[in-house]
Amino acid sequence: MITAPGLHPQRRIFVPLALFITLIAFVGFWPTYFGKLLAGTVSAPLIIHIHAAVFVLWLALFIIQVVLAATGRRVLHIKLGPWVMAYGVFLIAVALLTAVAVFHQRVADGNFAEATRRLFAPLRDMFVFAPFLAAGWIYRHKPEIHKRIMVAATTILVVAAVNRLAFLGKPVPMAQFLLVWLAPVYLAMAWDWFARRLIHPVYVIAMAVMVSMRLMLPLRDTDAWLAFATWLARL
Repeated sequence: MITAPGLHPQRRIFVPLALFITLIAFVGFWPTYFGKLLAGTVSAPLIIHIHAAVFVLWLALFIIQVVLAATGRRVLHIKLGPWVMAYGVFLIAVALLTAVAVFHQRVADGNFAEATRRLFAPLRDMFVFAPFLAAGWIYRHKPEIHKRIMVAATTILVVAAVNRLAFLGKPVPMAQFLLVWLAPVYLAMAWDWFARRLIHPVYVIAMAVMVSMRLMLPLRDTDAWLAFATWLARL
């Protein structure tokens, strides 16, 4: 297991978790974005580049905050906290703006059916991430809850990356998808059991929510979603 010098024994899991979540994001998007970006062959609208930069910076801030907390630099962690939370709100705004912009572009290109289906996931992700981010702020003075909420929140964000992991197949079977996507949560739960002989409720709630996110995908084929997409396309 990767650890950093000076980590508190009960905090050792959080740095590897942060790095693991980030690895999932980069591996998932490497073939379609990061690899092409480095090769100079990526072709994408400006809003996509902004979206990618915003999410990468969130992962960087997440790692920084985890390292600060795990190495005992709590004062600096607390000082950065409000800025990181504000940045999380900015991330949500950029993600929603990107989703709507891409949706309208696909509609303009005559791909209304595809645009309607592919709009569902990014909106769902942000409407789930937002309450976790808010909970992270509410419980900021309770570290044992706060840090677990932030792990869950950031794991939620890499759902799109997991969907792009080629080795899982296309479409990705639900069992494999949930095994990989929830892997950080599974590891965190295992560490809780190893270190404390209990599993924190935050992880149980996060797991239930993330499974529900996958199970609600059929909603994108309902008349209600079609009506919403039609209204949005007319704006």
